[in-house]
Amino acid sequence: MKRLDRLYAIGTKRKRNVVGLMSGTSVDAIDAVLVEITGHASRARIREIRFDSFPFPAEIRTRVNTLFDKNKANIEEICHLDFVLGELFAAAANKIIENAGMKNDEVDLIAAAGQTIWHRPRPTAEPSTTTVDWIPHEIATRSTLAIGQSAVIAERTGIVTVGDLRVRDVAAGGHGAPLVAYFDWAQARHGVLARAMQNIGGIANVTYVPPKAKMSDVIAFDTGPGNMVIDALTYVVSGETETYDVDGARAARGTVNEEVLSWCLSDPYFQLKPPKTTGRERFGRQYARRLAEKFADVPADDLIASATAFTAESIAHAYRTFIERPVDEMLVGGGGAKNPTLMQMLRERLPETDVQVYQFSKQKEAMAMALIANDSVAGMYTDVARLVGGQPAVLGKICL
Repeated sequence: MKRLDRLYAIGTKRKRNVVGLMSGTSVDAIDAVLVEITGHASRARIREIRFDSFPFPAEIRTRVNTLFDKNKANIEEICHLDFVLGELFAAAANKIIENAGMKNDEVDLIAAAGQTIWHRPRPTAEPSTTTVDWIPHEIATRSTLAIGQSAVIAERTGIVTVGDLRVRDVAAGGHGAPLVAYFDWAQARHGVLARAMQNIGGIANVTYVPPKAKMSDVIAFDTGPGNMVIDALTYVVSGETETYDVDGARAARGTVNEEVLSWCLSDPYFQLKPPKTTGRERFGRQYARRLAEKFADVPADDLIASATAFTAESIAHAYRTFIERPVDEMLVGGGGAKNPTLMQMLRERLPETDVQVYQFSKQKEAMAMALIANDSVAGMYTDVARLVGGQPAVLGKICL
């Protein structure tokens, strides 16, 4: 079958088998989910076939983390790791298909957002000295950059790959995040309940879905740091021997220092109105080192407890400030859902909200990528950009 004929056949199928690949801001692992999707958008029915998580090799993780520091990153390493991560994503796709007892030719699509290494969600104008005679307006644009070359994934797997999912949303006036809002709207709408799908990965983001919501009724934005500051502080105060607070044990032992919490919450990001996104460039390891140096006299576990409260309070603040109707249910996904101390802090700060762990907490973002690719090959808009005043767009770059 010719390549374009194959794409047409996939786009018109009633059911598709799709691998969704996701690597978040923590760069700890590639989450891979293999799903069967029937239909599209809010009428899509998603059946999980298998979920696997493939840890990044320690050396690769360290090198990718270096790319987050603009003073250390270099173009040669960015170019090289783009293809290296493509190999890793491809290997993860091949492995999950094998683990599911299936063959690659039984899978229709692979969806991959890539590993974001830099993100500038607000429009930046070129200097006034930059003039181009044949462009009748100033050059101003948002931008985002992810690595994990989708051409490599398609080549190594032989499967049509929809990659670089965020960039078209940015080009259409969106922020390229949270793309998972499309999945949340499609899968979490309820006839009576107001739901908040709260993801707590490195960065925390919320999708608010009011009862009987249309996509235009959805509110989605980054509430602030999720595990990022907690993880980075744990790394710093442990002398770089611990990478995260296992089961929230350090935070549970410590006491929240109100001065530390107040300093954290004073960041201007929390006063910005949605739409808004943030990332490692604001709340990464450099932020954690600055915090640790400023409050060097605060015991280590108290710092971790304060950082955990920071995440919980920034989420609660976002709900109280930017969501008009009280939230009936909060469904928590991401690594933060496994931190019982953080979950308890959320419940204390939002007593009228039923805070639960989402049943697909770990695989949700990979599932969201799969749904977006499923709809993109059918030529469907995701409408994510409308959440931030942009234009609807068909997301992703297709590698046949």
